[in-house]
Amino acid sequence: MKNILTLSILIIAFACGTQKPIQQKEVTLETTKEDTITYELIVLDSGFETWYITNSKPSWYHSQDYYENWNQQYANAWNHQSIWKRNSQLLEGQINYDVQTDYGLEINHKLFYYFQYVEKKLGIPIIANGPNAI
Repeated sequence: MKNILTLSILIIAFACGTQKPIQQKEVTLETTKEDTITYELIVLDSGFETWYITNSKPSWYHSQDYYENWNQQYANAWNHQSIWKRNSQLLEGQINYDVQTDYGLEINHKLFYYFQYVEKKLGIPIIANGPNAI
């Protein structure tokens, strides 16, 4: 009991001792260039890359707005068909194409030609009167 009382007195005395002044450090934040997000389109169909290289026009052939407009229509039609139509087993999965996101000209161009590949090469209709890009 004496040991506990002695230990308690020592702890209280130590805790009440003089406190060291708090040292303040100046923190400076380095600002870096704005973070950039990059997007990549990965197509798992092994025949697409060769078809894309041989059949696509240069990305600057149409404006980014042109590709975005068609990609939005194609993605909506794709998602609708993958859920409700007979091609649902062929058009597997949803395409999360966000019109508010700037994917850049190259990604929009490649995605546009992927839809063309599905329609022209694979023979799966997505949009009834879509563009004739090739």
